[in-house]
Amino acid sequence: MSRLINILLGSIFLIYSMVFNPGVSWAYPFWAQQNYENPREATGKIVCANCHLANMTTQAEVPQSVGADSVFKAVVKIPYKSGTEEIGADGSKVPLQVGAVVMLPDGFKLAPQDRWTEKIKEETKGVYFTQYSEDQENIILVGPLPGDQNKEIVFPILSPDPKKDSNINFGKYSIHVGGNRGRGQVYPTGEKSNNSSFSATSSGTVTSIDSGENNAREVTIKTDEGKTIVETIPVGPDLLVDINDTVQAGQRLTSDPNAGGFGQTDTEVVLQSPARIFGLLLFFMGVTLAQIMLVLKKKQVEKVQAAEGM
Repeated sequence: MSRLINILLGSIFLIYSMVFNPGVSWAYPFWAQQNYENPREATGKIVCANCHLANMTTQAEVPQSVGADSVFKAVVKIPYKSGTEEIGADGSKVPLQVGAVVMLPDGFKLAPQDRWTEKIKEETKGVYFTQYSEDQENIILVGPLPGDQNKEIVFPILSPDPKKDSNINFGKYSIHVGGNRGRGQVYPTGEKSNNSSFSATSSGTVTSIDSGENNAREVTIKTDEGKTIVETIPVGPDLLVDINDTVQAGQRLTSDPNAGGFGQTDTEVVLQSPARIFGLLLFFMGVTLAQIMLVLKKKQVEKVQAAEGM
């Protein structure tokens, strides 16, 4: 029942976004949440890459090691040139937006707000976190957010405590991170969005360019075999062809308006046991003490040898 309610609320949000804020609707991670039980495929690819085809750099920073039941920061960096604009769903220019997904190991999750420091509260101001699904609190989503103010997104993470959960062990864990800027080039239905380039499906001559529904353009091509094909180009991309132009199959009919892209990276964190730290310190102290004793013993032997020589 609760999942049905979540889906209903997501659908209401989607409809609202499409009607009142169409430039944002396709950036919202609703589609991935509803179409994939897990955002990371068996190949290691995060499913966002299925719709966001352009590849751009994403970076992640986490501490080398963390203690049990402690709060630490995972910082996702989504770099791009400031002031970059993208094509909205209505064809207008809108500021680039960003989003991110952090896939934590089992047991790790978003830290409760009552454990956030004042610095973390300041760094996450205006950022809203959601978990991927009701039963996957270790997968955290953010976005869409204004890109220019959120090129670095701080995720406050709470580490698990093996003393409270027998399924958790001290050791090294992998973290998978994805960062996106801009809208996708393909909808989950397989159709191209207007944030993509369009190509001719057949060779021929452009005979007419007419206006279609929702300000789309209909490019009519008479093929070399004498057939007539109409290519529908949504509002947004600029046409690169004109009437009487000869085109080849696969030739681009429009510019590529995409200014964003998706990137993913992996990192690691060690859930450190205090006993191991104490053991390591004791080992270092033992080695140091042994070295000191060797030096003292050497000096003692030298004194004995000197006395015998006299």
